[in-house]
Amino acid sequence: MTKIPSSLVAAGGLVGGYGVARWTKKRQLGGAVLAVAGTVAATQWQRRAGGRAAGALGAAYVAAFAGSHPLAKKVGAWPAVFGVSGAVALASWAVADRRG
Repeated sequence: MTKIPSSLVAAGGLVGGYGVARWTKKRQLGGAVLAVAGTVAATQWQRRAGGRAAGALGAAYVAAFAGSHPLAKKVGAWPAVFGVSGAVALASWAVADRRG
């Protein structure tokens, strides 16, 4: 079975969580998508890069989610989500995926 890079899991969680919340109008469902993807990514980060890196990347994931809200007021919702998702994906790739 092909392994999905943690960078794609994390970015997919941010984009997917927002998309699900927006299209279903159920924020809790979007939050569940965000949480499941974050948990899967964190598990991968732990295995590939260790606990400290997983903690830092997890904090970046949560900060990206939180930071997308005020950023959306300036650039729009989808550009904000794609921007923070790209930043998290790049960090995840650099710290955890590039090695494997």
